[in-house]
Amino acid sequence: MPKVTVYRVQDQDGQIEVEQAHEIELSDAVWATPLHRHAIYETVRNQLANRRQGTAATKKRGQVSGGGRKPWRQKGTGRARHGSIRSPLWVGGGVVFGPQPRDYSYKVPKKVRRLALRSALSAKLNDGELFVLESLNFAEPKTKRMIQILEKLGANNKPLLVLEADNENAAKSIRNIPGAAALPSDKINVYDLLKHGQLVITQQAVENIEEVLA
Repeated sequence: MPKVTVYRVQDQDGQIEVEQAHEIELSDAVWATPLHRHAIYETVRNQLANRRQGTAATKKRGQVSGGGRKPWRQKGTGRARHGSIRSPLWVGGGVVFGPQPRDYSYKVPKKVRRLALRSALSAKLNDGELFVLESLNFAEPKTKRMIQILEKLGANNKPLLVLEADNENAAKSIRNIPGAAALPSDKINVYDLLKHGQLVITQQAVENIEEVLA
């Protein structure tokens, strides 16, 4: 089983101290998964497709207003024959084969999604980008305090903070830091893991993830 250091955050007279508390063993089923590039690709592609609104639309010639009258007579003018000023050939006319509202979402098998998530988590551990905190308690949202904690950890590369679902103050403390973000453990996903540099996670969140993925 892979082992990882758990850090303890202490506030001493307004100064933030981060020290090594102990080590924990991580589940092989979650954190020792070989890198599966195709599963990650399929999962990220699916996530981005599901986020698309699909509201782009253009008007066909039958939907553009006007054009009910033939612009000029068929013969004798020396000009090309036309039946409507709303023809796709005219400026202001309809659009041929333009986008229409549609649903881009589709499903990826649950086993593939879980494999991709385990693979991404294992990659963070193998790359030395995983930081586990014993706990992260904030009496009130405090961005300055969160910046100090991240600097002490050495997690300055667009960190992703994964917390328990009810830790709202800590989540609010990181959202004003450029490039950083926070997620509850039940919302962790492959796209955000790849988008962010380091993964900062509480020990309780690790247990929650292992309970679902192991």
